[in-house]
Amino acid sequence: MGSGSRLNNPWGMTTYHRRALVLALSAAGVATTLTAVVTPEVRAQASTAVPALNWRPCAEQAGAAEQAQSVDPAPVAQECAELPVPLDYRDPHGPQLTLAVSRLRSERPEARRGTLLFIPGGPGGSGVRQLGQKGDALRREMAGAYDIVSFDPRGVGGSTKASCGLDAADRDLVNLRPWPGPGGDITESVTRSRRIADACARNGGPVLRSLTTANEARDIDRFRRALGEEKLSAWGVSYGTYVGAVYAQKYPRHTDRWVLDSSGDPDPARVARGWAANMAVGADDRFPDFAAWAADPAREQEEPGLRLARRTEDVKPLFLALATKLDREPKESTTPGTPLTGNRLRQALQNALYSDASFPQLARIIRAAMAPAGKPVLPADLAQPLRDEDAAVTAAVICNDVRWPGSVPAYERAVAADRVRHPLTAGMPANAFACSFWKDAPAEKPTRITAEGPSNILMIQSLRDPATPYFGALKMREALGDRARLVTVDHGGHGVYLGNGNACGDRTVTEFLTSGRRPARDMYCAD
Repeated sequence: MGSGSRLNNPWGMTTYHRRALVLALSAAGVATTLTAVVTPEVRAQASTAVPALNWRPCAEQAGAAEQAQSVDPAPVAQECAELPVPLDYRDPHGPQLTLAVSRLRSERPEARRGTLLFIPGGPGGSGVRQLGQKGDALRREMAGAYDIVSFDPRGVGGSTKASCGLDAADRDLVNLRPWPGPGGDITESVTRSRRIADACARNGGPVLRSLTTANEARDIDRFRRALGEEKLSAWGVSYGTYVGAVYAQKYPRHTDRWVLDSSGDPDPARVARGWAANMAVGADDRFPDFAAWAADPAREQEEPGLRLARRTEDVKPLFLALATKLDREPKESTTPGTPLTGNRLRQALQNALYSDASFPQLARIIRAAMAPAGKPVLPADLAQPLRDEDAAVTAAVICNDVRWPGSVPAYERAVAADRVRHPLTAGMPANAFACSFWKDAPAEKPTRITAEGPSNILMIQSLRDPATPYFGALKMREALGDRARLVTVDHGGHGVYLGNGNACGDRTVTEFLTSGRRPARDMYCAD
């Protein structure tokens, strides 16, 4: 574990966190109905036949595209198939898309109790690939209780893709996310966001417009039926928690044991716009962990240069001053034509805050940027642009779900205020994304997450999550009421279960999935 700053009370929470948790605990006491209405949409989908899945080893199915991406070979036991899904569920017999789906069958059939679905994050995460990476660890935990399955959502990996036809510069993560210019000027980022929205409207077509959370939930239910399962258990991570919550709201009768790991605020009026805005608070919550690590004398023994300051409180001003200097004078990196700018450093920080394991790489970048003859080595995701298909799905899902405001003066005011309150993120979370100028209105309203449904959900959340901060997860907890229990882990980072080594959190999730035993009330796990 990385050394993090401890908050001064026995639960490791600020006064704000304590008050918010009280609200969540109060919500847990509200009685809820356990019956659900079967909607006409659900009845129509259930009446549509689903083709059988033709499973074969993933190694046989991997094509040239996967090889070109240097994807790690799939585990021998991992099987892959293709699932046809309607482009538009209102026309179930019309044009079809293809989803890449995958499974690891239980190695102990006598112990098998059902199927566990891994719901990837993103938008843009590949469930097929992540099942290959996480599958062995998850199988050990489940001890044969499940066939473990996942999928590539529409637009991702081996599934049918869409394209916006974006120029390479617009696919650079530091530009796809609308970082303001030096001093907070948003003129260039607004121009770029308009250009991205125009290109997606011009080139995306019906497939791009079909990339929505609601359709992903429908695709999951089609997958369930193709598997021949009456119910699924699930583990959703990050954006996958929202997908999981939407599925549980739309198809409550088909949920078994449901785990939501690292949740955001499900507010249907804002959805991803709220998630973006909340990243500013998330960075503030998490940065002290990095600062304590970077000022720890142990860094000097590990590697020369990793210790950035003598005192924890000196790391933040050091970082902010360096970013401001790089705004004026970008530093040549080891990637030709891609210097380290202030915004590229800020984005490197956002990425590194996800996991303690990324702290050394960030410290090396900072140290090289400060040295007169230093040449920073950029992480791969900042050294080259995203592929066009990946940039398209990253933008489209969050833009298709809900309409964003389009007033540029309002964004100017929001960015100016956010930069003052949260200098680490420099106003980016409050800026105008491509969604602000999206051409197509959302096809349907976002699903409202409510307390109506079976009480079979376990949430697990880090106290210091840079991407889905704790206060946003408490909004999900409050919305779910007595349907859920929350496990709060006193740790930093994004993605908790089998991700940060917290034995208490891991044990609680494993016990719930394998035995059905869930904490009687919300609980806390010390680091």
